[in-house]
Amino acid sequence: MKPRYAVYFAPEQGSPWWEFGSRWLGRDECEDVNKVQHALAEIGPVELREITAQPRRYGFHATLKAPFSLSGSHNAADLTARLRALAATRKPVLLGPMQVVMLGDFVALVPALGSGELMALAAACVTTLDDLRRPLSEADLARRRVEQLDAREQELLQQYGYPYVLERFRFHLTLSGPLARPTAQRVLQAVAAPVAQLNATAPLVLDRLCLFVEPAPGQPFQRMADVALSA
Repeated sequence: MKPRYAVYFAPEQGSPWWEFGSRWLGRDECEDVNKVQHALAEIGPVELREITAQPRRYGFHATLKAPFSLSGSHNAADLTARLRALAATRKPVLLGPMQVVMLGDFVALVPALGSGELMALAAACVTTLDDLRRPLSEADLARRRVEQLDAREQELLQQYGYPYVLERFRFHLTLSGPLARPTAQRVLQAVAAPVAQLNATAPLVLDRLCLFVEPAPGQPFQRMADVALSA
């Protein structure tokens, strides 16, 4: 099977936000090693490991272009070169204060304020790189549970390989898998104070595009390149 690639935003390795996220999930996606998770009053270590199992495989990140396989005529070097060219046309985006919320049935960090610059950057990642993407197969479409999408989301899925793009995009850094509401409330409580401190001391800036790779189906995603936004 071919590897899959994704364009994510992830904070700089070693930065305060990265330290928080990698320890929360229990994984360093740069070195592809596990990390000791936070000791929490609200959640025990075994439960925290279970809560974070799904996002741990992807690393602490926000999706800009969802995982995709390259078309037969392109390779990772082509993708990296195109990502660098895109980044050279874009400037960093101040995300402003982040807040922890429930998105559907999972917990995530989202910007408290909307940003046209952020939406434009995400749209550019989706559209300008899409000629490198191998079209979805029927099996891929089946896994996307097309019947649960509305008409516009189905259209976006067919066109760009993912339904939550362009006007349906919402920037978020995932902190959990699906949770019952009482458990989610404990996660919200556990995360609130450290996020407030980070907002006060290290405002989050989307300053890079990060190329991640899934070497084989089901394997953890690894962070293979960071490209600075430099316009």
